[in-house]
Amino acid sequence: MQISQNKEQIGMNRNQKKLRKLNMRKNEEFRFLLEKSLKDLPESLRGSVFGAVYAKASKNGILEARDYILLKKKEGIIDENTSRKLIDLLYSYSTFR
Repeated sequence: MQISQNKEQIGMNRNQKKLRKLNMRKNEEFRFLLEKSLKDLPESLRGSVFGAVYAKASKNGILEARDYILLKKKEGIIDENTSRKLIDLLYSYSTFR
């Protein structure tokens, strides 16, 4: 009975839908370019935006990170040009996993 439960759990993992998330093989490059893109922000905001975008992109998915960037743009923290750069960066360093 134990073996059949394990097989069911393994099968459930295979059927899960893959999300577009940060490609962890290009982690260092992404972090460098993200830091470079945020250099125009005040230092007090730069760290929190960097951490939130990186965490959401790597754990929750690119769509969550994109929504966060758009929210910050709407709040006036990030300008239009920076938000476009960040979203392009997210999609260029993402993969399905």
